[in-house]
Amino acid sequence: MSGSTAGIRLNIHNRRVSDAVELLSSMRFAISLLTLISIASIIGTVLKQNEPMANYVNQFGPFWFTLFDHLGLYTVYSAWWFLLIMSFLVVSTSLCIVRNAPKMLKDARSWRENVREQSLRNFHHKMEWRMPQAPGAASEQMAQRVAAQGYKVKQVDKDGATLITAKRGAASKWGYIFAHSAIVIICVGGLLDSELPLRAQQWLHDKTPFGGSGLIADVPARHRIGVSNPSFRANVLIPEGGAANTAIIPQQDGVLIQELPITIRLERFIIEFYSTGMPKLFASEVVVTDHQTGHSFPADIRVNHPLIYKGLAIYQSSFDDGGSKLKVTGFPMTGSSMRDFSMDGVVGGESPLVNASGEEYTIEWSGFRPFNVENMASAGQDLRAVDTGKRFNSRLLEQLDSHLGSAGKNTNTKDLKNVGPSVSYKIRDKTGQAREFHNFMLPVTIDDTRVFLAGVRNTPAETFRYLRIPADEEDSVVEWMRLRAALLNPQMRQAAARRYAETSMSEERNAPGNLRAQLEGSALRGLEIFAGNARESGYIAISRFLEGIPVDEQEKAATIFMKILNGSLWELWQVARVDAGLDPAPAGEKEARFLQLAANAYADSFFYGAPVFLQLEEFEEIKASVLQVTRSPGKNIVYLGCLLLVLGIFAMLYIRERRLWIWIKPDPEGNSQAIMAMSAQRRTFDFDQEFESIKKILVQPTAKQGS
Repeated sequence: MSGSTAGIRLNIHNRRVSDAVELLSSMRFAISLLTLISIASIIGTVLKQNEPMANYVNQFGPFWFTLFDHLGLYTVYSAWWFLLIMSFLVVSTSLCIVRNAPKMLKDARSWRENVREQSLRNFHHKMEWRMPQAPGAASEQMAQRVAAQGYKVKQVDKDGATLITAKRGAASKWGYIFAHSAIVIICVGGLLDSELPLRAQQWLHDKTPFGGSGLIADVPARHRIGVSNPSFRANVLIPEGGAANTAIIPQQDGVLIQELPITIRLERFIIEFYSTGMPKLFASEVVVTDHQTGHSFPADIRVNHPLIYKGLAIYQSSFDDGGSKLKVTGFPMTGSSMRDFSMDGVVGGESPLVNASGEEYTIEWSGFRPFNVENMASAGQDLRAVDTGKRFNSRLLEQLDSHLGSAGKNTNTKDLKNVGPSVSYKIRDKTGQAREFHNFMLPVTIDDTRVFLAGVRNTPAETFRYLRIPADEEDSVVEWMRLRAALLNPQMRQAAARRYAETSMSEERNAPGNLRAQLEGSALRGLEIFAGNARESGYIAISRFLEGIPVDEQEKAATIFMKILNGSLWELWQVARVDAGLDPAPAGEKEARFLQLAANAYADSFFYGAPVFLQLEEFEEIKASVLQVTRSPGKNIVYLGCLLLVLGIFAMLYIRERRLWIWIKPDPEGNSQAIMAMSAQRRTFDFDQEFESIKKILVQPTAKQGS
């Protein structure tokens, strides 16, 4: 009884295994896997891969970012579920080949001799006729005519008759085998070049990504991958005159250090630009040293011209700054001081900063460009155009702009110019919060006015918005900094208000003293409102003040307010110049334009949000080349798979298998009676034409009979 139960269990187990193999090797399962891979590929194409995580948070929000992160949609092609689907596709297609290929090859070699006379009459494409020859002669004649049409022929004696069986196009069976084998080979090659080998090393050797900072030489061994790694794709940044024997493999939560069997030394980096500022050519002149042999040789690596050496492919990927040395002048952007200071920096490094209030910051030097080709008519956004219009009374702001103008640019034209060097940096406070800044070294001409562009953005996903500081006669920001400091100095505001009242009432000899005092108070109040506080300043503060006036009186009040403010600002500028030991500025159109732009810039500086403004003074550029180093053993395997796929598709589409049988038997008169039938895998118009052609060839009389 127990033996019977064990046998039943074994049969059930075998049936389940058979069903599982049947499912895995079925076409519906393979099509389902291909559908999933197609969907995943669409996601990987539409959704940018391997972007900084902050970009995804800004794009999708915290909830969807977390969900998509768990699904691995930011790295679809290296996600565990994608690699699992690829592995199942390999298994499914391999089982399909194992199950069907032997049958197909056996069928291709067979002659299908087991047909009967009656079965031939059941074919759709058939013909019967009589021949005056004896069966032997007729068989030889028919075999020759069929062979002349490219068929392989075999004669078999059966039941007193002769069966001629012929076949053509049996190689179409190989098309199926090649096409399915190609899918397996391509998938295997893809898996070899995927992150699967890297993940296997992480699992087997307990390798983990490195998420800290510091020198590569100090990174512990558990974050390093040895030179025996069979497949990887890594990046290496080499400054001019520098060398590297390791590369970086980016990971979602850090990096892995890939040891290289060679040392790459960058002798010279070459870069050329189009007039639009886009790179036209960049190349690296390097010296490569083999660690195993000690042999060194020079090489030239260019875009689309990689260096191939011992299974490694080194591509020219990009370029970057290699640690350019910078010298900047800093100006305070808070408080009433305008005392400047000098600072040195290195791109990629950090510098400490303490402002006038004793607050500590860190400056992270992130980039330097020796020249920039910009569309000065539309590039960038004005700070006030972005920040103020969304939050405050737009009608009042338009009224204010009608008096002082706008710093916005004309966006309907294109004006490409090289605006010179620029520096990028981040200012990070003690809490870790940082904003990114992008300042140009030289003033640029916008709307016939020379201004310094100082860009700012909160995250890399944003575009830079620009503060436009008017340049003075010396092409510097000193004059604007002097006016900014004066606006925040209560004594200078008081002196400017007094001068404005005296100047305005100088022609009114009989004006009462209290009227002059009232005008002085109004001027001082206007300067105080415009100077602002930690919460708001500039035109926003004025807009807030005017909102307290009845609506029907706001336009008139704005006109009077701005007239007094314009005059007060002029007197404030003169007070600041005299305090600095300079002559008062002459009253002219150019000076009035400068003051207008200076007031606009001060109002915009509230949104700049930096404790200091850094102006680039000198630099020593050091270029760096970004190379991609890959080892791709699956590449040639994929090429082989592609070749087999082409051959397989060609065989399946253009090679048609046809079978032909002729049954020849003697009739009562000693002549021959023949039955012919043809079959093909697919009934097509071409096959119908071939059948008609074969019929004519077979029934045509011999030369003797025809004479």
